Amino acid sequence: MTLRRTLLILVGIGALVGVALIGWGYWQATRDPLMRSARIAVSDWPEGAPPVRLVLMSDLHVAGPDMPPERLARIVGQVNAMQPDLVLVAGDLVSDKPPATRRYSEAEAVAPLGRLRTTLGVIAVLGNHDYGRDVAAFRTALGAEGVTVLDNDAVVRGPLVVGGVDDAVTRHADVGAMWRAMARLPGHRLVLSHSPDIVPDLPGPVALVAAGHTHCGQISLPLIGRLATASRYGERFACGLIRDRGQPVVVSAGLGTSIVPLRYGVPPDLWLIELGK
Repeated sequence: MTLRRTLLILVGIGALVGVALIGWGYWQATRDPLMRSARIAVSDWPEGAPPVRLVLMSDLHVAGPDMPPERLARIVGQVNAMQPDLVLVAGDLVSDKPPATRRYSEAEAVAPLGRLRTTLGVIAVLGNHDYGRDVAAFRTALGAEGVTVLDNDAVVRGPLVVGGVDDAVTRHADVGAMWRAMARLPGHRLVLSHSPDIVPDLPGPVALVAAGHTHCGQISLPLIGRLATASRYGERFACGLIRDRGQPVVVSAGLGTSIVPLRYGVPPDLWLIELGK
């Protein structure tokens, strides 16, 4: 066998391996999200009162090819099957990444959220990708689908006071304003934020902080680990159920993708969280 032929065979094998790896990463990115669960005890929860079932969705990143609205609609069906009391949407509704094959309007991107079925409603905050678009259009479109958007504000939902922190990455977060809004309302406190980096800025403990943004790295390689966390605190708030100095924090891996439509070692996920006794 000549050297030229050997090199051609090696290049061909390398190309096949590369295509296979890209295909695997795309499959990981577009697979059905894993259902993760957590039960968090709230110390002053009334004896005998039922828990509240929350579903956390984050980083929808609606865009072609990996997250068209049709895929999000299927995920909404999975959420409804979990029979949640309350759904929390932790921002980054769209992704205008360079490889995107299609951009969807604000209304098209959030339309599937109108099919969510809950007893206490759907609450959302915006993320950094959303601020690259028409934020007012997002708020209008979400409102039309029955989704409450919190902008450094708070609302009561059942036994909970839900505070929503606006996006910290684009410097729209005002934790103090959100905290003052929560203080005016009765109930067990829960904070929804796109980024978990607001946790050290909270004036006091809450029952739960729910967030996304990190994608749990999106790409995590053997022996190397996560290539990035998108958090200034590194691994501290990178992923999953965290107890940060006693404060429960849940950080979702998200549903869509950022930068490239690929995932390795980090599948998309949804969190079912029970708050109660």
